Amino acid sequence: QVQLVESGGGLVEAGGDLRLSCKFSGRTASMKPMGWFRQAPGKEREFVCAISWVSTVTNYAASVKGRFTISRDNDKNILYLRMNSLKPEDTAVYYCAHRDRGGSSAYTRMDDYDYWGQGTQVTVSS
Repeated sequence: QVQLVESGGGLVEAGGDLRLSCKFSGRTASMKPMGWFRQAPGKEREFVCAISWVSTVTNYAASVKGRFTISRDNDKNILYLRMNSLKPEDTAVYYCAHRDRGGSSAYTRMDDYDYWGQGTQVTVSS
């Protein structure tokens, strides 16, 4: 079993920055691919970005590329999402995801992941 706890969400003005964190724990939690997804009201959950377990591979959705940065600290078991130049359309609940089955890539589909956090709300005001 893997536990994921997100933090760092909040209310920010357009153009502002936020950093989300996802603390992961569990016997098999370390050294596995992870990702961030988001779900806006009335919309389906969508891919944001992902990172391989050694951080050598990353993938970003086109809508966030150049503004968001995913990173991880495997010593501390924390996944990060740095969000710069936020826009109102970035408003959503953000979820971290963990691929317990392993792999060497940065995965972009929801069914690539085995565990999910509870989500953290990000609201960007215009």
